[in-house]
Amino acid sequence: MEHTFRAYMLEKNGEEVEGSIRELTVDQLPQGNVTIKVHYSDVNYKDGLASTTNGKVVNEYPFIPGIDLSGEVVESQDEQFQPGDLVLCTGYKLGVSHYGGYSEYARVPGEWLVRLPEGLSLKEVMMIGTAGFTAAMSVESLIHAGVQPQDGPILVTGATGGVGTMAISILSRLGYEVYASSGKPEQSQWLKDLGAHDVIARADSEQPVKGALGKSQWAGIVDATGGAALGERLKSVRYRGAVAVSGNTAGAKFESSVFPFILRGVQLIGIDSVACPSELRQRIWQHLGSDWKPETALSTGVTEYSLEQIPQALDTVLAGRAVGRQLIVIAE
Repeated sequence: MEHTFRAYMLEKNGEEVEGSIRELTVDQLPQGNVTIKVHYSDVNYKDGLASTTNGKVVNEYPFIPGIDLSGEVVESQDEQFQPGDLVLCTGYKLGVSHYGGYSEYARVPGEWLVRLPEGLSLKEVMMIGTAGFTAAMSVESLIHAGVQPQDGPILVTGATGGVGTMAISILSRLGYEVYASSGKPEQSQWLKDLGAHDVIARADSEQPVKGALGKSQWAGIVDATGGAALGERLKSVRYRGAVAVSGNTAGAKFESSVFPFILRGVQLIGIDSVACPSELRQRIWQHLGSDWKPETALSTGVTEYSLEQIPQALDTVLAGRAVGRQLIVIAE
């Protein structure tokens, strides 16, 4: 293992947060019992927030962001892992309060790691990343709630984003009829190529619904955006349908009455990929490498960036211009 390495580091200059490539030594890595040579990371909305002054993600500087990574174990004091093992890490404190994946080397607790699932490469698991894992958790929650393909259509909000694209790909592979809600009409054909049955304009999917309940329309919803429209969408869920909520890009607050829940038995399910139990985490990654593998999303809509291009990737995500997934290539 090299004694020095490169990392993209955030530093606070007055009230501004600035990022740049720095050369570090292995002694500067945080505590942990497994050291990894990082091959790939990715960009999530949380990574974008971490790079801003008021993002409320990172509290101490200097800091290496990046909430996901995949790579090869080079040193280990954890008996579960040996040098040469291929692993991935998403969630926990990575890239939030523990140095993250935008670095040629990382050191983490072994309990945070997942062995590379059969059927996926180090590159593919970061094409999926937290966004795809969150999408898979959302799909798992709908299935667990009893929503089956024959029950009716599924609405996916924020359809061109990381969670949305992966959810469309997984759901369509499993036989669900998927409707994609998007504010990017120029991407409609691409969303259909991913597996969407049809595309709905975001403005149409956010229309207020008169009264306590609206037309019974969706068997399930994968909602990666949240906001006030969530309260309206709840009114259109079919009897005993379910809504999996994982994001707040459209806002953190919504209003609802009890009627969707007590008259239609609608289930509102929160999706948290950060503290997901290890057993469930392992099981979902196994699905992602086999019967749930999002082939269509992995074959198109992935933009690659180098370590030096991370600022460009972060700006793209924060500006809402990102389509699909953004992959950070640390070492091929």
